[in-house]
Amino acid sequence: MSEAQTLGVIGAGAWGTALAQMLASDGREVVLWAYEPDVVQAINAEHRNPLYLPSAQLAATIRATGDLADLAELDTVLVVTPAQVLGRVLEGLPHPPRDLVLCSKGIEAGTGRLMNDVAREASPGSAIAVLSGPTFAHEVASGLPTAVTLACEGGRAQWERLAPAIARRAFRPYYSDDVTGAEIGGAVKNVLAIACGVVEGLALGQNARAALIARGYAEMLRFGEALGAEVETLSGLCGLGDLVLTCSSMSSRNFSLGKALGEGGSAAALMADRRTVAEGAHTAPVLAALAEERGIAMPIVAAVDAILKGAEARAVVAQLLARPLRAELESDAGDLLA
Repeated sequence: MSEAQTLGVIGAGAWGTALAQMLASDGREVVLWAYEPDVVQAINAEHRNPLYLPSAQLAATIRATGDLADLAELDTVLVVTPAQVLGRVLEGLPHPPRDLVLCSKGIEAGTGRLMNDVAREASPGSAIAVLSGPTFAHEVASGLPTAVTLACEGGRAQWERLAPAIARRAFRPYYSDDVTGAEIGGAVKNVLAIACGVVEGLALGQNARAALIARGYAEMLRFGEALGAEVETLSGLCGLGDLVLTCSSMSSRNFSLGKALGEGGSAAALMADRRTVAEGAHTAPVLAALAEERGIAMPIVAAVDAILKGAEARAVVAQLLARPLRAELESDAGDLLA
């Protein structure tokens, strides 16, 4: 990749800041757009983001800005805004970059669109790629080894542009052309992570969490296949890999939200008190509605949606446990109750 390749990141939350730090780890200049003026000031003056990633000392080659026009001439822009504002932010770009790499995980409320569909409409001149996988921001910022899926709608030609620009010594992208699969894995696992947090908050044990991960993965596969995703994609880093990570640690915003819900917290109060976004809370109602419309069985997703809307967590879990017995594999389900 030519040294002329220029890189920017839209969104200076924990994940966006970590990606900027990772990209700057080889001495390259990275432009980082932040919504909050105080975040811009802190990054440029102190090389820190005390609001979202206080543990990281940031590279001096990261230049923060609050003006999207400063990203107008960049070759590649990684988009790390909350999913629900992605379209609105991209519409503010004065000039579409050659490559947009979507790093936000979610489904747009109101439309049910995946992020690549939102971005394609908001920035029609850009080639779209999706970066997704098991990635805790603080580990990426610290330079710990991380592997991700980089799904490119432009196929190998786009991959050959992007992979050398994004890859670093401890950050390894793997190629895919399944943009839909990469997005579905990231969106669905956020909802399942809330469910696993609820199990933790209710002190239901490790057996229950492992069972929920496995059955949740089955729901992810059903939904993905219905939307045209490849099973192989969902069995990789951006599906099963990300699912296992976020369903197993309080470092996951979605897991920690679920734990608080399981302990009796109110969803409205918990969301209002959070500086960072637990995307699964926004995705759950959209995903549950899409599954119902398409006739896709996703009882765990429906349970999370119900808890977020105020249902008592222990009662919802009891309803899940009381569902009719059935085959584990879809191919064997015909002889049993659905």
